[in-house]
Amino acid sequence: MRLRLDCAYDGTDFSGWAAQPGLRTCEGVLTEGLSTILRVVQPVRLVVAGRTDAGVHARGQVVHVDVPDEAYAAVVGRSAGAPADALATRLRGILPPDLALTGVREAPAGFDARFSAIWRRYRYRLCDDPAALDPLRRRDTVLLKGPLHREAMNAAARELLGLHDFAAFCRRREGATTIRTLTAYRWERAEDGTLEAEVQADAFCHSMVRALVGAAVAVGQGRLTPAEVGGILMGGTRDGRVKVMPAHGLSLEEVAYPADDLLAARAAQARSRRENPVAAGDSAAAG
Repeated sequence: MRLRLDCAYDGTDFSGWAAQPGLRTCEGVLTEGLSTILRVVQPVRLVVAGRTDAGVHARGQVVHVDVPDEAYAAVVGRSAGAPADALATRLRGILPPDLALTGVREAPAGFDARFSAIWRRYRYRLCDDPAALDPLRRRDTVLLKGPLHREAMNAAARELLGLHDFAAFCRRREGATTIRTLTAYRWERAEDGTLEAEVQADAFCHSMVRALVGAAVAVGQGRLTPAEVGGILMGGTRDGRVKVMPAHGLSLEEVAYPADDLLAARAAQARSRRENPVAAGDSAAAG
């Protein structure tokens, strides 16, 4: 039985999503909890919509897990109700307070938490006025000295929209593509005075969101122009003027999926390597 799990977490005290020996991770804690509830000998294997780095938070993380049918049915025990509801109740009882299970359901045919997703949306929070920093938000808000020019930051963000090779804003991984479609990137002032970025794409490379934020910050501080940010994108190499911003300002807010009858096709499409938009004459469809 494939299950879809929705979860949220405060990433402060986690060493990222991915399980690592000797470290406290979101995947490790959730895997241990599920394996305990299901009473399986071999730990269950989780597939996540988007791996988050150490310190990064999530409100809308999505996971799928394949569990043995007998173990899944046995979760109900003597209580009435659906196995998914029983599993959710029991799992919430043993998870730590910084990792919340927001939903459990039986996944539709063809669902893959990673490859069926059509986009991911992140939020990044910046405070550019030390007097306005809310100490209750210190774990999800980055403090910068000096005011930032929001309109200039949005001009830089517009330079980055669309289908591109984002190698200049990613940590390269052997054999992995850096072609992505950035569908939304904009900055707004929140009611508390902080600057919040909404960043949405079909998928993200390692450290990509925090580097995109770093580019906008450089423009907001007057160290770069929007045109220079566009030039860095086209150059395809990392630039020392663009800093990767701290992890704790970032949160995965939402992952979107197509209609159930399109899930398998979307997963197959996403597994295909994206074409370089330059080599393909900028005609490749968004992936």
